[in-house]
Amino acid sequence: MRVALQAQQQHDDVCVVVPLFNERTVVGDVVRDLRTAFPLVVVVDDGSTDDSAAVARDAGALVVQHPINLGQGAALQTGIEAALRLGARYVVTFDSDGQHQRTDAEAMVERLRADEADVVFGSRFLDSRTRPGLVKRLVLRAAIVYSNLTTGVHLSDTHNGLRALNRRAASALSIRQNRMAHASEIIEQVGHARLRWVEHPVHILYTDYSRSKGQSVFNAVNILTEMIYR
Repeated sequence: MRVALQAQQQHDDVCVVVPLFNERTVVGDVVRDLRTAFPLVVVVDDGSTDDSAAVARDAGALVVQHPINLGQGAALQTGIEAALRLGARYVVTFDSDGQHQRTDAEAMVERLRADEADVVFGSRFLDSRTRPGLVKRLVLRAAIVYSNLTTGVHLSDTHNGLRALNRRAASALSIRQNRMAHASEIIEQVGHARLRWVEHPVHILYTDYSRSKGQSVFNAVNILTEMIYR
C-alpha cells in the first residue's frame, strides 16, 4: 500500500487518457492497474452500447461521455482537452483493451521528466517482446513506410496508441481525424510544431480477448485504408 501511494504521489501531475468503446470485460482491470501509479485516469466513453462507462467509473476513473460513437481520434482529443483543463503537466494516451503495460507508461513519463523530449512515442518494434501475427506485421510495416514518407517524422511504429506528452505538446495537438488515421495526424502535427520526440520500447500484449474481437488484423487493415484516403 505504501509503495502504491508513493507511486501515485510521484505521478500526481500526470493524466492518463483512455478512449473507450464497448470494453466492459477488461476496462475495470485496466483502470485499477493504472491507478496504482497514476491517480488521475480520464476515460472517454465514445458512445458505448454496454456498461463500459459504469465499470470504468466504479474502478476509479473520471469518465467523460460522448453521446454517440465519434471514433478514437475524437475520444483522444476530448480526453487531452480534459487533461489540460485539469492542470496536468503530462498526458499519457493508453488503450482500454488491456494490451498496453502501465510500467511502460511510467518509464515514458520519466523520460519526459528528464526533459529528453516533448513527446515519447511507444514502439513495439524496438525489442522482441511484442509478437504480432504476420499479416498485422506486414500491414503495420506498410503503414510505417507511408507515414514516414508523408509526415517527415521517421518512427519505427507509427500506430501505437501508447504515447506520453508534456503540456506543451498536448496543447499543440488538434486531432481532426476521428478514426484510425488520427495516429498519423498526431505524428504530422508533432513534426509541424517542431516538438522534440523520442521512441521508447513497449510491450503490446495481444491477448485472447483482443484477438477474439478481431483487432489483430482488422484494425491493421483499417489503419492502412484510412491513411490512404486521409
